[in-house]
Amino acid sequence: MASARSQTSPAPETTVFGPEETTGGTDNRTWGEWNPTAESIRPVRGRHRVARQRGGGFARSSTVLGVGVMAAVGAGGIATAQEKPPVPILAGVADSLPDVGSLLSDDDSDKPDSPEDVVAATPLTSAGVTAADTAAGTTDAGEALRARIMEQAEQQQAAAEAAERAAAEKAAAEAAAKEAAEQQEKAEAEKEAARKKAEEEAAKKAEAERLAKLAASYSLPTSSYTLTSSFGQSGEYWSSGQHTGLDFAAPTGTPVKAVHGGTITSAGWSGSYGYRIVLQLEDGTEIWYCHLSSMTVTSGEVSTGETIGRVGATGNVTGPHLHLEVRPGGGDPIDPAAWLRSKGLTL
Repeated sequence: MASARSQTSPAPETTVFGPEETTGGTDNRTWGEWNPTAESIRPVRGRHRVARQRGGGFARSSTVLGVGVMAAVGAGGIATAQEKPPVPILAGVADSLPDVGSLLSDDDSDKPDSPEDVVAATPLTSAGVTAADTAAGTTDAGEALRARIMEQAEQQQAAAEAAERAAAEKAAAEAAAKEAAEQQEKAEAEKEAARKKAEEEAAKKAEAERLAKLAASYSLPTSSYTLTSSFGQSGEYWSSGQHTGLDFAAPTGTPVKAVHGGTITSAGWSGSYGYRIVLQLEDGTEIWYCHLSSMTVTSGEVSTGETIGRVGATGNVTGPHLHLEVRPGGGDPIDPAAWLRSKGLTL
C-alpha cells in the first residue's frame, strides 16, 4: 500500500484522523486518508447492531452499500482544497474486507431482538395492526381496518335487529294482554248476564209460586163470558165519559162469585148500576158487582168462589153482562183486569 501511494502526486498537508482541534476559535480540523482493513472493522455489538431483516432485502443491501461506501472513502480519501484524482481501490483491499454476513451474525445471534429491532423490521403495511388483529391472523393494516369496520357494522346491525325483536315482542305482549283483557271482560259480562238471567228466572219462579198461592185464594167473578168493554174506554154510554170497570158479557142468570173472602157491606138498587153488591176484602178493597138480575147473599161473610148473585141487564145497559169495578180502600176505581192478573188469575 505504501508503494501505491508513492506513485501519485504529493498529497497536501494532512493530520492523522482523530478528534477535532481548534486554535484560537478557528476550526483547524483536517482529515486524512483511512483505508479500512479487516483489523480496523469490528462487528457492531449491543444496541447499535444492524437490525436483521427477515427474509433478506433492504437491511442486508444497506449494510453492503455502507461497507462499499466506507471502502470507497478509504481508498479515494476526502477531497481537499486542491482536488486530487481518485485513488482506485486495490484488489487486495477488496479481498481483505470481511464478509458482510459476518456483520449480521455474531456471538449475540441467539439474543432476542430489542424493541428497536422489531420496529425497524416491521413493514409499513402492518402499521395500525393491533394485538387482537394479529391474534386473529390479520397482519395487513387495510385488511384490519376493513375487518373492524365490518365488525362495527355487524354490531350495529345486531343491535338494530335486537331492538326490532324487542319492539315486536313488546307489541306481541301488549296485544296478548289486550286480548286477555277483552276475553276476561267478555267472560265477566257473560257471567254477569248468566247471573242476571238466573236471578230473573228465580224471580219469575217465585212470582209464579206466589201467584199460584194467590190463585188458590182468588176466583174469577163469573164463567162462560166474553169481555166487551175495558177500563178507561170512552163513550156516550157512561155518564163520566169513560168506562170505570170491566164488562163480562154472559147469559142472564149466569152465577156471579166472590173473587175473595170478605164481607158484603151493601146490596140493592143503585140507579144506572141496577142491582149492585159491594164486597169489602180484608185489605179494604171494595169489589162492585153491577147490573145483577138477582142477589143471593146481601150481607155477612162470604168465602172465595161463593155465589153471591146472577148476571142480569138492570140499570143503564144494552144487554146482559156483569159490570165489575175494583176500588182500593173504597176510593177511585182501577183497572179490574190488571188487578185480577196480579192475583194470579188469567182472563
